[in-house]
Amino acid sequence: MGRFSVLSMTDAAADRVKSIVASKGGDALGIRVGVKKGGCAGMEYTIDLATEAKPNEDSIEQDGAKVFVAPEAVLFLLGTEMDYEETVIRSGFVFRNPNQTSSCGCGESVELKAADLKALAEQRASA
Repeated sequence: MGRFSVLSMTDAAADRVKSIVASKGGDALGIRVGVKKGGCAGMEYTIDLATEAKPNEDSIEQDGAKVFVAPEAVLFLLGTEMDYEETVIRSGFVFRNPNQTSSCGCGESVELKAADLKALAEQRASA
């Protein structure tokens, strides 16, 4: 059985991660995704440049793009798909997260619940 990934990336997200890392050069390895308390809905996604892997940190690699997941964010990000979108108004990473219960009107913050590990295990067993 294959290893379960905390999150997945679309091709657009992988391309954007590679572009960010290439533009930073030097010791950039990828990006780090996490969550923090904040915003009107309660939590916000965080994205930082990663220059090293941290202990107990999950990482996802696709087509040479590497994303590290902050350990404290894992239960909130399980099953999430990370995408990158460019529109007339904005461009940025978008998270399709099954653990999101609501978001604020401007879309900058979200309400998240911890993943249901039993449901994930049952889902995986039936796949």
